[in-house]
Amino acid sequence: MPWSNQGGGGGGWKGGGGGGPWGQGPSGGGGSQQPDLEELLRRSQDRLKQVMPGSGIPGPLLFLIAAIGIAVAGFYAFTFRVQPDELGVVLRFGEFVRQEPPGLHFRLPYPIEEVRLPKVTRKNTIEVGFRSSVVRRGTTGTTNVPEESGMLTGDENVVEVPFVVIWRIQDAEKYLFRIQNPEPTVKDVAESAMREVVGKSDFERILTTELGAVRTAVQKLMQETLDKYESGIVIDEVSLQRVFPPSSVGDAFRDVQAAKIDLETLKNQAQAYASKIVPEARGAADRIIAEAEGYKKQAVEEAVGQASRFEAVLKEYEAAPGVTRERLYLETMERVLGGADKIILDNKGGGSGVVPYLPLDQLQRKPQGAK
Repeated sequence: MPWSNQGGGGGGWKGGGGGGPWGQGPSGGGGSQQPDLEELLRRSQDRLKQVMPGSGIPGPLLFLIAAIGIAVAGFYAFTFRVQPDELGVVLRFGEFVRQEPPGLHFRLPYPIEEVRLPKVTRKNTIEVGFRSSVVRRGTTGTTNVPEESGMLTGDENVVEVPFVVIWRIQDAEKYLFRIQNPEPTVKDVAESAMREVVGKSDFERILTTELGAVRTAVQKLMQETLDKYESGIVIDEVSLQRVFPPSSVGDAFRDVQAAKIDLETLKNQAQAYASKIVPEARGAADRIIAEAEGYKKQAVEEAVGQASRFEAVLKEYEAAPGVTRERLYLETMERVLGGADKIILDNKGGGSGVVPYLPLDQLQRKPQGAK
């Protein structure tokens, strides 16, 4: 090398006053001299030769070092670790052979055997119809996705139904080898199931009373579909967010809801009025019926009495016709003239001088207040 020490003595820079390759000579005062670059390279070469075969190192030591290296390499090549939330799926030349629980296990080296480690205890979440995001620390916001949440109800109304599906792996073998892209598959199945259930329900019931039934029906339909696919996935929960109509018809929908509330109020008022007036009407009807029944009994009794009286008079008439006729005449005249105002003039008593047009009946009456 250009800076090699041809004298082999002090290792200093030749012609440079005994300094190093950068012109640094020995320090004054008898201090130690720094080794040059060639000396450092030479020492490194000597150490490398010591670990090479034929360098004079005993054979047993070399065998021990090689054995340790092979053991370490074999340990990492023939073992694998399964975490507590995972399940080890071992493939031999790409074919499933066994499953391993959490812990340390042995396998044949790659490419003979390889291991897949799906997380079987983790709960996975899929959002349909919206996306959640972190607005600031500790605060989350949501963005509506109308092309996913907009659905047609059974009574031909449009409603937006955002929801969340929580699922996990039940069968790792089916999950890995029976379906491709599991998460998009679960999302597509969830959206299809929700559209089918909402399409069979009424708009008003979805907004009010049938949310629980919709969740149950969607979860059941999703599980049946995924089981047909042999996906190895189980649906733990379907959670519906706030169900609402599209924003474009929000004002009209609120007007309709207000009208329905007014309708219910009027119905309640009418029901209260009916609850008050119906018993009164029923009481009046019962009273009229009772009066009619009384009048009926009275009329019947009077008719029976008159018939009995006629029969009695008929018997008397048959026994004495003349006397009976006279008595009937007198009784009739008594009933007719008994309540009338009348003045009787006896022509035999000198009543012929009475003025015919004199209002005797009015003269007979006394004015009110007169004594």
